[in-house]
Amino acid sequence: MSCVRSVFSLLLTTAFLLTGHGLHMTFLPLMASEIGLSQAVIGLSGSAYFVGFISGALVTPHIIAKVGHIRSFTTLMAVFLCCFQVLPMTDAGWVWILTRFLLGAVMCGAYTVVESWLSDQADERSHGRVLGIYTFIVLTAMAAGQGILGLTYGDAAQVFAVISILIGCAIIPVSLTSSLAPAPVPATRIDFLKLYRRSHTAFAGALGSGVVIGTFWTLGAVHVVSVTGDAEFAPTFIAVSILGGALVQYPIGLASDHIDRRYVLTFLCVMSSLAALYLSTATDTVSLLIGAAAFGAASNSLYAISLAKAADNSERDEFVMIGSSVLLLNAVGAAIGSFIFGWAMRSAEGDILFTLIAIACALIAVFIAIQPKGITAVATEEQSSFVAATSATAPAALQQDPRAGDIAEEDQLVPAELSTETELSATINREVPSTA
Repeated sequence: MSCVRSVFSLLLTTAFLLTGHGLHMTFLPLMASEIGLSQAVIGLSGSAYFVGFISGALVTPHIIAKVGHIRSFTTLMAVFLCCFQVLPMTDAGWVWILTRFLLGAVMCGAYTVVESWLSDQADERSHGRVLGIYTFIVLTAMAAGQGILGLTYGDAAQVFAVISILIGCAIIPVSLTSSLAPAPVPATRIDFLKLYRRSHTAFAGALGSGVVIGTFWTLGAVHVVSVTGDAEFAPTFIAVSILGGALVQYPIGLASDHIDRRYVLTFLCVMSSLAALYLSTATDTVSLLIGAAAFGAASNSLYAISLAKAADNSERDEFVMIGSSVLLLNAVGAAIGSFIFGWAMRSAEGDILFTLIAIACALIAVFIAIQPKGITAVATEEQSSFVAATSATAPAALQQDPRAGDIAEEDQLVPAELSTETELSATINREVPSTA
């Protein structure tokens, strides 16, 4: 319990922040639809959010290095509140796209501040425990946000006020904490090519997870409203999906410790495809909730298993870079999926969202299934232990992961550079684990 007490203020900030985050991620697409924005514009605004998220991951460490954690967090939240209050004033699509880009950037920045601070405050022995608690809070807070939206949805002004209050409350615990702020965090290092060479399976799983989950968050609520005509049901639908994923993540993760993770990922993709097909035909609320639970259970575990597979095929001291690549590749997939699927829904006759998701999941399953095992594939008994994870985090959370090696002292003070050509050449020439 001592580890929890030392980071309580940060965990409380997380609870407020992620409740507001979960609420606004569902509410904004619904509001955009109500004010007459097309599904293509809604999809593009969702893509802009995830592009902003990637930008925030790359820029925020430099901001923290200049002004510190507390000033960075308060500034980011101020920007969020200013941008968020612009949206009810306009129905211009380009304003929504630009605003959601900024919201994505500042939310990732806020995650970075909190997660890097958590990593610094928790000692090495408690990193895994703190990460588990943090992941639990993230998932439950996002689900709680759906419940609040269900209670307040009839009054848009009230929803905007509640979200603003939650974000404002998130500032208070961090601002009043007596804990010393840590040193500046390392700059986010990503190398998608190295991730692909390390594991084709992890690469496909991370990209596919982003396409599926990102599209679901951007357009899932809009789909439910178009089918049922009941906007107040949409938050319940999203919440059931989140809880479905949260309940099965540990059982699936523990199973993956004893089964080749390629098979686990293939199975999850197949189940996601079948659940999406079911949702494409569901019209009543009971069927939609059953489909949401099944889809959430299968699809929300894709990211964590992909991260675990990447860890299996990586050196310990490069886990943070590989893990950051998995996380941001997930965001790239979300940006691509939201844009393409939103455009497709506008062009097609009828709502084909979950039909497209089912096809995407099936293609990912086929790609993973045909990967050769390779002569140096990681044996099941040599796989790293599963650690629960969610893509609703920034790369800084990976510093708490027990699978990560120690971060060099100089890297904590001086932002790391992106991979150089020399480093890449060295990577190509060394013997690495199988890409399966």
